[in-house]
Amino acid sequence: MQQTRTRIEAVLSQYQDPYLGTDLASAGALSDVREEGGRVVVSLTLGYPCTDIRASMSTELELRIKAETGLDAKVEILQDIQPHQARRNLRNLDGVRNIIAVASGKGGVGKSTTTVNLALAMAQAGARVGILDADIYGPSLGLMVGVAPGVHPDSDDEKYFKPIQALGMQTMSMAYLIDENTPMVWRGPMVSGALQQLLTQTLWDDLDYLFIDMPPGTGDIQLTLSQKVPVTGSVVVTTPQDIALLDAKKGIEMFRKVDIPVLGVVENMSTHLCSNCGHEEHIFGAGGGARIASQYDTELLGALPLSLQIREQTDSGKPTVAADPQGQAAQTYLSIARRVAGKIAQRNATQGGAFPNISVQND
Repeated sequence: MQQTRTRIEAVLSQYQDPYLGTDLASAGALSDVREEGGRVVVSLTLGYPCTDIRASMSTELELRIKAETGLDAKVEILQDIQPHQARRNLRNLDGVRNIIAVASGKGGVGKSTTTVNLALAMAQAGARVGILDADIYGPSLGLMVGVAPGVHPDSDDEKYFKPIQALGMQTMSMAYLIDENTPMVWRGPMVSGALQQLLTQTLWDDLDYLFIDMPPGTGDIQLTLSQKVPVTGSVVVTTPQDIALLDAKKGIEMFRKVDIPVLGVVENMSTHLCSNCGHEEHIFGAGGGARIASQYDTELLGALPLSLQIREQTDSGKPTVAADPQGQAAQTYLSIARRVAGKIAQRNATQGGAFPNISVQND
């Protein structure tokens, strides 16, 4: 069987996983090789959500194994998303394996729309997903995921909130706790404290990924959150125009300052496609996201168009990935989400698993 395993590993070494950035053998994906019913059963374990692609992936690998070795093989693909090991003496958040901060240096670049669609895409791929709307002054999550105004989370012993389920995700926002017309006139320290309470006093239930829709900017609130929340990695959203790129650079520098890896850059409003004639135009410039990704040794995860349909779908409470899951924009979000998950899987595998949290209570 060892000889068979070696032959299987040789085949896997020729299969480049587009999300892990390496071949399956080098990634350590091979977990078991055994004989069963007259054929070889090959078990692979991937550290990113793959429920929606494992059937096609299995078929392709079975054909490759047959062509290269002559063996009749059944390929099983399992999903095992590992938790992030918190750094800087931070405690891992209960019920959450990985936290992804989605940020922008300035407002108006489509960060919240990107966050919601990436979260939906991750859930569509087979992960357990939650979203925290960290924009206290302008919370918009409820509107985007179709939670009606006036809906409030249930409370457990008047101390913990139960997240509100929406579109198959666990969600929490300040908008769920206040009237939609109530302005938040708090100073920075109050906002920071409120966000930490929302984060730690929500009963997140076995999440693979918690997306935090960060407030725009790089001020005291963002810096405090970055220092006190055990973030696995960050995604920076920008548009191609120069003024947005300048602010995006500040966001990347902020994450660097607090040792949070920037997993990549998403270029939003990359092009505009005329709905009447189909003419495509780079109205905000071209190539900006790729330039800053290269400058900061990270990656351009993907580019999305300036689209009336994306805006209308999000405003209606059914974002693009939920409204048109097979559409081109939804597939782009899905590709970006899986690349983010692949990067996290590689980092977690390198760092090792998270240490268990130990608490002592007096009975």
